[in-house]
Amino acid sequence: MPHDLFHLGIKALIQNAEGKILLLRVNPAELKKFSGEPYWDIPGGRIHQGESIEGALKREVFEETGLTVTSLESFIMVLSPIRIPVEKGTVGLVLSIYLCSVAHSDSVVISPEHTEARWFNPIEAARLLEIKYPKEFTEKLERAVPAPSSAGRK
Repeated sequence: MPHDLFHLGIKALIQNAEGKILLLRVNPAELKKFSGEPYWDIPGGRIHQGESIEGALKREVFEETGLTVTSLESFIMVLSPIRIPVEKGTVGLVLSIYLCSVAHSDSVVISPEHTEARWFNPIEAARLLEIKYPKEFTEKLERAVPAPSSAGRK
């Protein structure tokens, strides 16, 4: 059986001081071959040649939100159910997701890739992200990220 090929996507799970998670509503006009309803996502993208994972994550967050990542820690790596079209078929997508702190979380400026930015508690965020992300991620998000009423992160 032939081996499958994968792209690596990096994603930022950004939490504000109230414990809420930043979600961005995808702009369907900016997506190639998009069909369906706009969905909520977390900031991120793919790594440019010669770029580090940390550098790519910081760049993607800044490009999509105007926010500066001040710290990050690995949260989970998952196999996405999404397939990416390439010249000869499709490739899989592995998502490496990081829990990020940012400077000035109250000053989100979205890129044309998105139509809206909103903060959700982790349970709401997990439910909205079920469309694009596997269950192992959304379940961990519900369990591992403290709700707004909890004390800060460890």
